[in-house]
Amino acid sequence: MKAFSPPFKSGVQRALTALTLTTACTATWALPVFTFDPSAVGLAGTSVTADNLIISDYSTVRLDSTTGSFTDSGFLAVSNFQLASTNISGGGLNETYGLYIQFEATGSQSPGDPTDVPTFGSFDTLEYTLFGYNGPAATFGFNAGNVPTISGAAGAITLATGSLIEGFVSSAPLGTPFTPSAGADLTFNVAAGAEGFFADPNPFYPIAFSVFTNTASQVTLFDGGFRIQQGGGAINFAIPEPSTYALMLAGLAAVGTVVRRRRKL
Repeated sequence: MKAFSPPFKSGVQRALTALTLTTACTATWALPVFTFDPSAVGLAGTSVTADNLIISDYSTVRLDSTTGSFTDSGFLAVSNFQLASTNISGGGLNETYGLYIQFEATGSQSPGDPTDVPTFGSFDTLEYTLFGYNGPAATFGFNAGNVPTISGAAGAITLATGSLIEGFVSSAPLGTPFTPSAGADLTFNVAAGAEGFFADPNPFYPIAFSVFTNTASQVTLFDGGFRIQQGGGAINFAIPEPSTYALMLAGLAAVGTVVRRRRKL
């Protein structure tokens, strides 16, 4: 494989820096506050007011490096609540009750081995369900076929569902094996009978915004794809102001431009 020329390397670094800065900008933006009341739907927790959900990612990505098409499925465990960028007590979260998301997605990205070249692309589909359950924190892992698994969440109830509005994926060969990232705007639909859980606002926010950035140590390769174990992410119900959102998209476009230029060389 032909080595990167210095101008290409610096271009990728600038683009990835732009992505990092714009993602950080949205992460630090003042987020709309919400209140969850687990007891309203029979979950053993107390009311909590926050503006951000901290998520641990357990997912499997199956990738065709020739065409760039991929599937992504797994679980997102809610590990903590935040308010104004500070972790707060979750009213029994992961002690007496828990929350997790199960999702499935498809998409495409620039062809190539992500351990060798930067990649950039988008989700084509993404469907998810938010569940709540009673008991201590569930256990997440993978079976011998690299399929994500969950145990310890018996009797889980559906709280909300949603699907893709738009989203991106990217990766950079900056570690061993590489560092994948993703983000998406999603619809957020409260499930029938779960209205009491989403105590405020009423009606609840109709859109969720998510960003995930994983380290190389959280990525495990297998033939035909990779696993992400305990990856880091956040979900909130904020849509950045137009100027902020435009800045984020500009950073993403910069990454895509660099990748497209590389493919033409």
